[in-house]
Amino acid sequence: MKGFLRRRLLWSSLLLGASIAAVSAFVLWASTMSRAAFLTGWLLFGVMLLLTSYNWFKKIPYLPLGRSEVWLEFHLYAGVFTGVLFLLHVRGRWPTGWFELVLTLLYAVVMISGVLGIIISRGWPKRLTARGGEVPFERIPLIRRQIREQAEALALNSVAESKSATIAEFYTRRLHAFFRSPRNLLSHLVEIRLPLNSLLNDLNDLNRFLNESERKVAAKLVELVRQKDGLDYQLALQLSLRLWLFIHIPVTYSLMLWAIAHIVLVYGFSAGAR
Repeated sequence: MKGFLRRRLLWSSLLLGASIAAVSAFVLWASTMSRAAFLTGWLLFGVMLLLTSYNWFKKIPYLPLGRSEVWLEFHLYAGVFTGVLFLLHVRGRWPTGWFELVLTLLYAVVMISGVLGIIISRGWPKRLTARGGEVPFERIPLIRRQIREQAEALALNSVAESKSATIAEFYTRRLHAFFRSPRNLLSHLVEIRLPLNSLLNDLNDLNRFLNESERKVAAKLVELVRQKDGLDYQLALQLSLRLWLFIHIPVTYSLMLWAIAHIVLVYGFSAGAR
């Protein structure tokens, strides 16, 4: 833990120092340099290129490039530093043309998805562990189907065993959709348990209208509801762990291509203006 805190302090200090140096240099030289935007632009592009190469380095493990953990930390803090460079490059103004607007939006998506990726990759594994460990992602649909079949069998058998359709009717009205497919994924991401509590409260209220044998069935349904909710929790977190990279990496490459086109256009127009 102490080593982690020391590394965080070191990287935070480097980020703060680099940011102060970049802002100070820009304030001192921007008024005297006719092409300060070129300098900040190339510096921003260079850092983004280095950050993009992180994904390539991960695919070449035999190269002596240092520990992956160090590269990851550099990637995180250098990514934040690009925000400082970006604001300096555009001088804090909103883009004026469609090309600049697309470039700005691509950068914003990369930055936001990167921040979300930090939260997800650091926090989600701990949350999964706290909920009993990670269920293999590929087995989630199979386990969900097994739970649904158990719940359906309980509801149907209760009609014959108790000579009452109360539980079967409740299942059709409140539980069929819940067991049929993943539910409340967004609520699970932000740790909101209101949908589950509402369903459990309805089951608890139902007990007033049940006989002894039906209450035993209802208790089993409560347990299956909790299992299904836990499975949906697993799906929500594991799916977000997988999906955020499918947003961050492709948009990053799109940003780099758009940035290259931006460089070509800028130098093309500047050469034509001479």
